[in-house]
Amino acid sequence: MHKILTTKRIEPYDILETLKKYCEMTDFTFDGFSKNNLKQQFINGLKSDKTFGLYMKNVNKFYLFKGNINIDEMLGLNPEDYYTTNDIEEPFNIIDMGKAEAGFIIL
Repeated sequence: MHKILTTKRIEPYDILETLKKYCEMTDFTFDGFSKNNLKQQFINGLKSDKTFGLYMKNVNKFYLFKGNINIDEMLGLNPEDYYTTNDIEEPFNIIDMGKAEAGFIIL
């Protein structure tokens, strides 16, 4: 289930820095030409055990994290801070349209 953050009370870079403290991180920097290929590599990386992804607004990167954490607890998220979806494309689409701050992709 994927989480799409709609709250503005948590800065996306604070999320990133917090996660980097507790998880191993790999990032995929893309441009207009490489986005689809790197997105597929990113999604393939999510198939490993104890991994999750982060995609943020206005950043041309996909972040892949490896670690066993509770995202809600670690970031102090409340249910009203996000909504969930089973559609893997929705986090990417909503963020690209600027309707959300960040999305966690969890397979």
